Amino acid sequence: MSNEIVLTGIKPTGKVHLGNYIGAIKPALQIAGTSDCTSLYFIADYHGLTFIQDRDEFNTLSYSIAATWLALGLDPDRVIFYRQSDVPEIFELSWILSCLTSKGLMNRAHAYKSIHDKNEQLGLDSDTGVNMGLYTYPILMAADILLFQSDKVPVGKDQIQHVEIARDIAEGFNRIYGDTFKLPDYIVDEKTAVIPGLDGRKMSKSYNNTIPLFEPAEHLKKLINKIKTDSTPPQAPKNPDTSNIYLLYKEFATPAQVQDFRNKYLNGISWGDAKQELFQVVNAYLEEPRKKYNKLMVAPVQIDDILNEGARKARAIAAPLLKKVKLKIGRYN
Repeated sequence: MSNEIVLTGIKPTGKVHLGNYIGAIKPALQIAGTSDCTSLYFIADYHGLTFIQDRDEFNTLSYSIAATWLALGLDPDRVIFYRQSDVPEIFELSWILSCLTSKGLMNRAHAYKSIHDKNEQLGLDSDTGVNMGLYTYPILMAADILLFQSDKVPVGKDQIQHVEIARDIAEGFNRIYGDTFKLPDYIVDEKTAVIPGLDGRKMSKSYNNTIPLFEPAEHLKKLINKIKTDSTPPQAPKNPDTSNIYLLYKEFATPAQVQDFRNKYLNGISWGDAKQELFQVVNAYLEEPRKKYNKLMVAPVQIDDILNEGARKARAIAAPLLKKVKLKIGRYN
């Protein structure tokens, strides 16, 4: 392995949409394409249990996330790709770290604090709807990160705090037991724009305004036609830099296509024609990945084989460090 470890976790909480691809998957795949680091990608299935407690949905979403990454080009021969629940060392380390983590630190975690504050505003018990998985989520995430001595963790801006908490926990352990864990840094792509949904707000499952990644072509076209536009007349010049259609188009087109599309905006393309061109470029880009995704989803055994092999590689890294941790805390066998 190279000296630098880059770790990416993917939580199965719903259908992957264009915003997920542009904001997280595409940049992470670019990292996977480099040869100067060891990249680990994992399906954070047990993190998903904090919200998804339907057996069939949980199972389907876990396979769907794995199939999505593989269909979009993640090469399991070049990276370590595994399912969190297949690496028991993570959960043993999580318990050890939880015994060294203050409740006050967990009280300040964004996910918990958001629900806590909302409950108080509504006059409810402050912990209504909070399970212990959600409350201790940052500790499990710290175990995900620290067990592999991760140097860098690509995250969105809303996840920065989790990496900072992992650093705090690592520092606390190192202070008590001596130098053991690396202190991870986060990577945030500042160039990634907020990806607009159908209604112009940020594309998000919570707003119900997403365009799922692998929709059939006819449904993809219908969704794109729903994208909100302004009242600029068909023949009037339009500013591409303020257009949600153009912003999405840039992520799936070649530089030559983007320049041509930009010129059409300046020459007064109609919104209907702009949406048609967006559909064509997105559909062409996703056509082969969609086929591969659909094939994988009816062959879960193939996905299991890939993830099981990834788990074997991951455990080969995790087991020695966990043994070191257990020796540090007083386990001598």
